[in-house]
Amino acid sequence: MAEVQLLGAVDVRELAARLNVTPTKKLGQNFVTDPNTIRRIVSAAKLSGNETVVEIGPGLGSLTLGLLEVADRVVAVEIDPKMAAELEATIAKRAPSTDFTLVRNDALKVNDLPHAPDALVANLPYNISVPVLLHFLEQFASIQTGLVLVQAEVAHRLAATPGSKIYGVPSVKLAWYAESALAGNVGRNIFWPVPNVDSALVYFAKRKVALGDEALRLATFEVADAAFGQRRKTLRQALAVWAGSAAEAERILVAAGISPQARGEELDVHQFVSIAKAK
Repeated sequence: MAEVQLLGAVDVRELAARLNVTPTKKLGQNFVTDPNTIRRIVSAAKLSGNETVVEIGPGLGSLTLGLLEVADRVVAVEIDPKMAAELEATIAKRAPSTDFTLVRNDALKVNDLPHAPDALVANLPYNISVPVLLHFLEQFASIQTGLVLVQAEVAHRLAATPGSKIYGVPSVKLAWYAESALAGNVGRNIFWPVPNVDSALVYFAKRKVALGDEALRLATFEVADAAFGQRRKTLRQALAVWAGSAAEAERILVAAGISPQARGEELDVHQFVSIAKAK
């Protein structure tokens, strides 16, 4: 384990004050200020210690330092130039003998990294958490496991299973890549500023056998988008535009072995794949 000094609440506030940084709701920024919580998050990521971890939105570096205690290498993606510059200085001072690389870019535009990541661990900006997570899973096939800290409502949606009212497009799309589960709650009081929503952790592990190629992924995602675009309607009606007509949607559903009277929330990812294949 590397020699690393984690940031405490006073350190975080001092860094922010020196940079004249005020966390903004627009960027979904909430900094974790408790070292014990950082270690709990890193522990929940189930890292072996040999991984290259990609972190999205490291901010002032609280979680980055926690990851550097355990991971072989950390690649952090930060869009804010002021915080990116300070982060490099913080890592040099508090974790000098670790392997750290900073990528200054918008996480939603990243399609290449200096090292292929094995794991993704991040306190994701709440306003773009699902798009960013799915973007990285799409772009980096090397990612095998991950842990994300997100708004509790989003966490429950990501890990939801068929039959639940909160099961929807994010659930299906994450399920294409990986099996996921809730990995604990994180109290509001360890964040600065204190958010007005609860937060939770989602752990995921990549499927050992992929469900299909890129063309099938895109087709499956189209089906899911259509099914949940009108989630109260039967699939016969909800997929009518996607299929070309309600009658054609019924034909495809029957061919896929799914009742035309079923609704999207009843189907698992394998059934969405079957519908995409039957078109």
